[in-house]
Amino acid sequence: MKNKIRVYRSIHKVSQQDLADRLKVSRQTINAIENDKYSPSLELALKMTKLFDCKVEDLFEL
Repeated sequence: MKNKIRVYRSIHKVSQQDLADRLKVSRQTINAIENDKYSPSLELALKMTKLFDCKVEDLFEL
């Protein structure tokens, strides 16, 4: 599953660590998701969309 997390982080000026802290996961988890090595749970994906004020479809591509 491809994603645009890195793009949205850049737009919102949020580091991997900041995003991880807000989502209560490790920075390594954010890195793995960004590099398509790990697919987030639905709950985590929805939390990301709330933080970035976007739709799931905008953040993740199947």
